[in-house]
Amino acid sequence: MRQLTKTRIVGGGVAILLVAYLIVAYFFMPEIWIHRDASRVAEFGPMVTTTKQDIPGDPINVGLVGAKEDVLRAFASAGWDPADKITLRTSAEIGLSVVLDRPDLDAPVSPLLFEGRQQDLAFEKAVGKSADERHHVRFWETKKNGEDGRPVWLGSASFDRGVGFSHDTGQITHHIAPDLDAERNLVVGDLQTAGQVSSTYEIAGIGATKAGRNGGGDPYFTDGKTLIGVLIGLTKQ
Repeated sequence: MRQLTKTRIVGGGVAILLVAYLIVAYFFMPEIWIHRDASRVAEFGPMVTTTKQDIPGDPINVGLVGAKEDVLRAFASAGWDPADKITLRTSAEIGLSVVLDRPDLDAPVSPLLFEGRQQDLAFEKAVGKSADERHHVRFWETKKNGEDGRPVWLGSASFDRGVGFSHDTGQITHHIAPDLDAERNLVVGDLQTAGQVSSTYEIAGIGATKAGRNGGGDPYFTDGKTLIGVLIGLTKQ
């Protein structure tokens, strides 16, 4: 009887701690951040994503010109997988992938906002045995068109180096590697190697940044340029 009572006390204590963590990490800390550092969003200008709590996320550093079908085909040809949407099932699958060190090639990516919208498309390229490490990129279809009349997509590419706790809020998240330019170049380079890019050009991005910090509190650096790849259309395949 005493053992059962002790077990219930321990279980109740763990449950209380878990609820307290969820409240602090997912409600209390984001509000503190917003009131403390909200001005940082304006400092970055328009070429940066934000979290749902309006915390600056990863900068826009890559783009494509092409129809949605062109984008999907290009990444499939380059060996990248489309990321699943976040659901209870996919969240459980990515968690098991990390814990059990097993593959999850289409694991979901966290939502980021650009121009007030969540990403339209997301792709990833597995590294190692699990979803703990991966190359990934999010894309938003913009209202602008390229010279050939096809839509311009702007995106944010980064490398997930492992799962941990956000430095700002304590939420569970992937941590990114600091060299964003390397990841930007990898994305476009893979598409070029797959024969899916006809030309490239650069536009201004966030600007040269030596000590940036994303929504998870991870440091990054970049030359601040956005590399645009013009995809080969279906009629030219």
